[in-house]
Amino acid sequence: MLSNMVKHVLIIEDDQDIQEVIREFLLAKDYLVTTASDGLEGLRRFNEKTFDLVILDIMMPILSGFEVAKAIRKTTDIPIIMLTALGDDQDQIKGFDLGIDDYITKPFSFDVLIKRVEAVLRRCSDKSVSNTIEFNELRMDCDAYRVYVNDDEIRLTTKEFQILQTLLINRGKVITRESMLDNIWGYDFYGDVRLIDTHIKNIRRKLNLPYIKTIKGVGYKIDD
Repeated sequence: MLSNMVKHVLIIEDDQDIQEVIREFLLAKDYLVTTASDGLEGLRRFNEKTFDLVILDIMMPILSGFEVAKAIRKTTDIPIIMLTALGDDQDQIKGFDLGIDDYITKPFSFDVLIKRVEAVLRRCSDKSVSNTIEFNELRMDCDAYRVYVNDDEIRLTTKEFQILQTLLINRGKVITRESMLDNIWGYDFYGDVRLIDTHIKNIRRKLNLPYIKTIKGVGYKIDD
């Protein structure tokens, strides 16, 4: 666990078998767990108690995971991990646009899920960096996790912020996809390294600046 304080996780998943296995894994790691079997019930549970993390399926009856995430993001920046059987980039981009923190495609290893839960909670509780990074018209307030272009705030997810921060701190240097995964996710990543490409695509679209360069077959760098 991350600290002596028990973390409360809300699982919103309509597949009862998957829901129960996730619940048992989290309980075995000393998390407090609440479950819901559809989006409407999930929002009801969310509004009843205080949670540290939401694990959210996309394809659900009544309200989809996207609709639930949108409703949650209207009131809080609580970490959200999405579970889905979908593998399309557009679905991932839609989730990241809504402000989710991680995205896991089924089927997945429950051991890896636990590692992702720990990593997301660790990142969201670690606000130790306290400075401002400036690069041309781009300004990053690392203390407040805010990004500005010409003083207009650009809303980035936690992952997007950390990827951009890594590139800015190492400006001019090529950062490999594998290095980003290891450093930002905080554990050995077993998924597709192209996940970084999806995040980069989203960051470029939001910033609308030409500074993030693709180094074919290697990774990315930020430069004039």
